Amino acid sequence: MTWEPVIGIEIHVQLRTEKKLFCGNTAIFGDEPNTHVCPVCLGLPGALPTTNPKAVELAVRTALALSCTVHGTSVWSRKNYFYPDLPKGYQITQFDRPLATHGVVEFDGPEGEQSVRIHRIHMEEDAGKSVHDRVPGATAVDLNRAGTPLVEIVTEPDLHAPADVRAFLGTLKRTLEYIEVSDCNMEEGSLRADANISVRRRGTEKLGIKTEIKNVNSFSGIERALTIEITRQIEVLEAGGTIRQESLLWDDHRGELRSMRSKEESHDYRYFPEPDLPPLRVSAEQIEAVRDTLPELPRPRRSRLEADYSLPAYDADILTQSAATADYFEEVVGDGADAKAAANWVMGALQALMNERGDDARTVPVRPKGLAQLIALVRDGTVSDSAAKKVLVFMADEGGEPMQIVEAKGLLQVRDSAQLAEWVESVMVDSLDEVARYRGGETKVLGFLVGQVMRRSKGQADPRRVNELLIERLS
Repeated sequence: MTWEPVIGIEIHVQLRTEKKLFCGNTAIFGDEPNTHVCPVCLGLPGALPTTNPKAVELAVRTALALSCTVHGTSVWSRKNYFYPDLPKGYQITQFDRPLATHGVVEFDGPEGEQSVRIHRIHMEEDAGKSVHDRVPGATAVDLNRAGTPLVEIVTEPDLHAPADVRAFLGTLKRTLEYIEVSDCNMEEGSLRADANISVRRRGTEKLGIKTEIKNVNSFSGIERALTIEITRQIEVLEAGGTIRQESLLWDDHRGELRSMRSKEESHDYRYFPEPDLPPLRVSAEQIEAVRDTLPELPRPRRSRLEADYSLPAYDADILTQSAATADYFEEVVGDGADAKAAANWVMGALQALMNERGDDARTVPVRPKGLAQLIALVRDGTVSDSAAKKVLVFMADEGGEPMQIVEAKGLLQVRDSAQLAEWVESVMVDSLDEVARYRGGETKVLGFLVGQVMRRSKGQADPRRVNELLIERLS
């Protein structure tokens, strides 16, 4: 506890555009290598870049969602370095005059509500990809990704624990998905996060020497990597050693970090203004037009769902994991369903169905109106909860109105007292030990007896009435 970690994060986000940042090529994950390249991507002599306006719009959208100040004029720069997957020998990015600065992200960490300041957001093009498993004994280069539009989000060093980093990144990812600027698929490289980490004596202001952790493709991975590196740095300093400023690669399979190279400073990249592109200008009218299209963001929406529908905080948080799920829930309620019942169905049976089918709230065949009708059938006692879950599957697989399916499949809930009493009596006769235990004070066996009646009725008995009848007969 005498040491305090200090962590800043750099997040690269691939923007959801059809074309690359400075040319007309598409960048589609998984296509054959080097099939989406052109003279601009490859930096061939005489090929001139032109800026993709859609990418600029999405970058501005990102900045506004993170409460940044968007600057009317920003400047493209060349970042010079040599790497096999960087065909031009430089990357077009922004340096001393970025698109946006001074934002903030609020999130719920393990210790409660926290915030991280955003230092800057700038646009840049992506490099290609080195492929190590395509050619035996060699490394190949795929330039399909080269030129793909990115925004880089750079935080201030405001984070002090690996768990906080994971919570922050989860909130950031959810926000980016809400505003539809990126699919944020970490496995495909659409969202990549590097962490800068140092430690210092608690209570001091001076920052320690930092290392950078790269090559992490999951939030759990970055939490593990940071935990390991913090422990290493503390052990080195307590042994009287010094920390070497370097970049570290995370090996997720082995759960270990290894040195990649010494950490570069900005002067190592010999930045200078990009001579083939004019400054990027975004008018106040353009900024406000983008602001007007922003949806309700996750945290405000979560608070509103709690207030408007009297939902528990847990339910509101789960429902706002995606904008599509939150929209679906509100449509179900708008079609007449009780809010808590709708939340339970969307988070429970519907989510299980979507997981099984590979659907989401936009594509699942059961639409909100149909689910609201099904919830009404359960509320009115027309079908049992278990039968309704079967109906939900039929609705997804075969289509049709809930009531039509209930009648066609013989799933109407039996509420006839004589029939229910017959099932109850037969279960009691076959469960004499459980009956005796209940009458001896083990009231928890009531659930077992109710379950037996439901099984005997093939799920058609009204469970509430079964419960009542059993209590009457067992008393």
